[in-house]
Amino acid sequence: MIVTALSALAEPTRLEAMRLLADGSEHCVCELVRRLGATQSRMSRHMQVLRQAGLVVDRRDAQWVRYRINPDLSPPLIRLVEAALERRIMVTEQAA
Repeated sequence: MIVTALSALAEPTRLEAMRLLADGSEHCVCELVRRLGATQSRMSRHMQVLRQAGLVVDRRDAQWVRYRINPDLSPPLIRLVEAALERRIMVTEQAA
């Protein structure tokens, strides 16, 4: 799991996406596209890699997909992500 997470975080666009998500909020792909300057299809692929690595979770909201940092990250993965981002991350449960 650590190697997969490191591999996912090694790509600059994915690392920047994680920086945006570190505020603990949900962010839609459209916002990530706008803020990171990637195409929608490319951003979706990047988010799929982060999701498969277990770093983020997604939620469909009508036609939008919203992402946030996985609230079930293990303490070692939280430390890894924080070290990669060089900042503390906010991990919150999603209200149902």
